[in-house]
Amino acid sequence: MTRRFWITGAGHGLGLALVEELLAQGHTVTASGKDSQELHTLGQGYGTRLLRLSGPLQDASHQLRAQSDALDALIINAGTCDYLPDSLADKDLFEQIASSNLQATHQCLAAALPLLAKGKKPQVMAILSRYSALQLFEPNQPLTGGNSLPTWLNEQRATLQTLGIDLTVVAPQLLKSPVTSAQAVPEPWSAQSAAQELLSRLEQRQPQLVLEVLKPSELWPLPENS
Repeated sequence: MTRRFWITGAGHGLGLALVEELLAQGHTVTASGKDSQELHTLGQGYGTRLLRLSGPLQDASHQLRAQSDALDALIINAGTCDYLPDSLADKDLFEQIASSNLQATHQCLAAALPLLAKGKKPQVMAILSRYSALQLFEPNQPLTGGNSLPTWLNEQRATLQTLGIDLTVVAPQLLKSPVTSAQAVPEPWSAQSAAQELLSRLEQRQPQLVLEVLKPSELWPLPENS
């Protein structure tokens, strides 16, 4: 069955690999994130089955609502950040990635909800890196939706469920709220192998998946200005 996907952070790494795999499977894909030559080449090959949204997420959300009437699946690739201030100090990089992904995920889910509500068996998969899953502010404070993206996502389950939308949160094992008692060992995932594995799990609609990556830059290359 052909489905309609929106992939964020799609210009490179894991996001790009997800777009490539879904197009190869025959699906229709909307890709947002920093533009890349790879996305441009995919657009030439797949034509109208790939819709590219340019600019920051807020602009992309407006474009999506103007050009789409429904979505079947949203994959939030929240591993790094395409748009960071040029003046950002290295010591602030990972906090900025965590805070910007928290804000961007709010915007993304709000934009997608009306479209997902019209989709077929709609679902959301949010994929977090060890950077975007970081707790903001004081690490000794309790996890809340205001300082933790995984926590905020899990707080959205009840609302999504009332709309018939399943949510899968993919993240590293969190010490304060572990998904399983088993030790998760980092593995040498490539962008392609991780994309194939995650997409193979979509139909299972599991609430939580643990993804421990040996080399995060393989899936989420840091911005060049970092």
